[in-house]
Amino acid sequence: MQTSDRPVQTDNSVSRSRTASVSRTTGETDVLVELNIDGTGKCHADTGIPFLDHMLNQISSHGLLDLKVKATGDIEIDDHHTNEDVGITLGMALAKALGDRKGIVRFGHFVAPLDESLIQVALDFSGRPHLSYGLEIPTQRVGTYDTQLVREFFVAVVNHSQMTLHVRQLDGINSHHIIEATFKAFARAMRMATEIDPRRAGNIPSSKGVL
Repeated sequence: MQTSDRPVQTDNSVSRSRTASVSRTTGETDVLVELNIDGTGKCHADTGIPFLDHMLNQISSHGLLDLKVKATGDIEIDDHHTNEDVGITLGMALAKALGDRKGIVRFGHFVAPLDESLIQVALDFSGRPHLSYGLEIPTQRVGTYDTQLVREFFVAVVNHSQMTLHVRQLDGINSHHIIEATFKAFARAMRMATEIDPRRAGNIPSSKGVL
């Protein structure tokens, strides 16, 4: 019987489909989110809140996520419940698509300029939800959108994706620019964090062995 000194080749690649479909219904909203982390940036967002739809398109386009969001809610009262529940459902879908998070880079960061605005985002798919939010948005509204809802959206995403997220405003005086630069920086940081590290593929990116 002959033996070989050649090492046994193992396949540590992450081959499963990183997609998710999550539906969430409450007495206030009905939300469906479908996403593909390894997409090309295709987006269909219909939440009844035009500015939120615009920001979801930024996440998809700059994060290269294929994203479908359909939401109906009690926007005759205000946008709060729908905005928050879209964030919750998106966070749930991210967590589901990433699964045990084997092979991902895990950390991501980006600094995005938009005219006079400059926003820094750093994030970690750590399994420990935390938001540090440093935006100072000068106006109460952008169009009909209440700018307080930006923080509520990210709180919801962070808590349900179990992500650590830091957002810093380095510059900016225009509310629309500040918010849009934030979503773009978030998208690019998330794209970096969710990419597969070829040196770690198949392993959980933690010294503890679990996230």
